[in-house]
Amino acid sequence: MKAIAITQAAQNGTNLEFLSEITLPTPVASGHDLLVEVKAISVNPVDTKVRAGFSAEQPRILGWDAVGVVVATGEAVTLFKPGDEVWYAGSLTRPGSNSEFQLVDERIAALKPKSIDNASAAALPLTAITAWEMLFDRLGVEENGSENDVLLIVGAAGGVGSILTQLARKLTNITVIGTASRPQSQKWVSELGAHHVIDHSKPLAEELARVGVKNVTHVASLNHTEQHYKQLIDVLVPQGKLALIDDPDTLDARPLKVKSISLHWEFMFTRSMFETRDMIEQHRLLTRVADLIDQNVLKTTLGEHFGTINAANLRRAHELIETNRAVGKIVLEGF
Repeated sequence: MKAIAITQAAQNGTNLEFLSEITLPTPVASGHDLLVEVKAISVNPVDTKVRAGFSAEQPRILGWDAVGVVVATGEAVTLFKPGDEVWYAGSLTRPGSNSEFQLVDERIAALKPKSIDNASAAALPLTAITAWEMLFDRLGVEENGSENDVLLIVGAAGGVGSILTQLARKLTNITVIGTASRPQSQKWVSELGAHHVIDHSKPLAEELARVGVKNVTHVASLNHTEQHYKQLIDVLVPQGKLALIDDPDTLDARPLKVKSISLHWEFMFTRSMFETRDMIEQHRLLTRVADLIDQNVLKTTLGEHFGTINAANLRRAHELIETNRAVGKIVLEGF
């Protein structure tokens, strides 16, 4: 099968040029695995981080979002059959989706939404899982509740922010404030349903005051947490909740003490990496998101379609992701 993999470590500051096409045997499904013929993928910040940190001797296939068709199943599979159209975000510990065929555990896959095409669907699995777990599992917001609470989403125009904004607005009664610093990204966040959009390049307390909000109860910090950390503590109410997904070099939790602010990390690969007892929750979660899309409650967060799945287009996608200026998700389709 054809695959696009990172083949060498960085030599002159980047290894982007070593993202290249290779040929490998088609894998064989066993146990709980589905063998999926990949139809569309999207590119996430995790792709660029794993590529940049690559130092192994063997090539590594990247990619943690896919839509495809089941062509074979392992002997323990009960949820799917050949011919099913599925979507998933895969596992960080296994070969990725930038390949013609991929193995994925059935417990972290679901039937794709019927009402949208493959490219539109490929934009969503990883970010939908991250956003759902962050909102409901980490921050403890309740569906159809939280009417007296305020959620501040820092970096709301990105992949996770784009679906988190929709989930919070459509499934809860929380007031949603998204941050974005450019007219294009501010318009995007507003159209996704945020009650207010503020500029995170300006003092957050002043921006919140501008839209009539003094304090927030929940924060979802999706990027540049180190840069905004003190301001986030300042605007959070006592006993507020702060959740993050990025990777600050350091994070001193002591300033949280005086307000009894709780700190929550979200890493959507935890369940698949450790094969937790509740691993199947990601199957259920993606099934629910697919239903919400088919009911027109949620919409795709596809930002740009970069064409065919090949090395050149993937390098372009990685370059854009690394600028931190992508709006929505970057999708590629077909080999």
